[in-house]
Amino acid sequence: MSAWVPLLAGWVRHAGSAVLAALLLSLAAVGARAEPVSLDSFELTRSDEGLALSFAARFELSKPIEEALQKGVPLFFVAQAEVFRDRWYWTDKRLANATRTWRLAFQPLTRKYRVTYGGLSQHYDSLSDALVAVSRSVNWKLVDAPQLDDGKHYVEFSYQLDTTQLPRPMQIGIGGQSDWQFKAERTRRLN
Repeated sequence: MSAWVPLLAGWVRHAGSAVLAALLLSLAAVGARAEPVSLDSFELTRSDEGLALSFAARFELSKPIEEALQKGVPLFFVAQAEVFRDRWYWTDKRLANATRTWRLAFQPLTRKYRVTYGGLSQHYDSLSDALVAVSRSVNWKLVDAPQLDDGKHYVEFSYQLDTTQLPRPMQIGIGGQSDWQFKAERTRRLN
């Protein structure tokens, strides 16, 4: 790094301060990294039937993830919610653990994206439409009403790209790469 300083200083003397400002701005843009996943809405609804969760995540796929999808590698998105009851005398009691998994795949022959949830599939013409389908859920029932007693409760939620379901050679190749780190978490107490 220190060998580059005299070279850079000489170049800046000849090029001027405008180039230096542009260089510093581009380095700052490379260093600053936006949060890959954000939760636009996160709502818990308690009713006579139980506790339901509605959420909407917003994200863009990084270039390596999008390239893998275009080459036929399916992506798995997982939403997990756990409901706990506070206990002062012991660790908090887990009342429920709910998981939803979406599979997103590109079909090269039809040039369509296929989203699979459970046993149901839906085809989309564009990647943005398919991402909307895998990034939200409405009235997802987490726990039945009889399990929610008068105690204090909270929900721990996470939404992520599940890299453990990728093909094994890819799992080895992407280990530790920040482009594949894709997770949002939220904890919310019930009233």
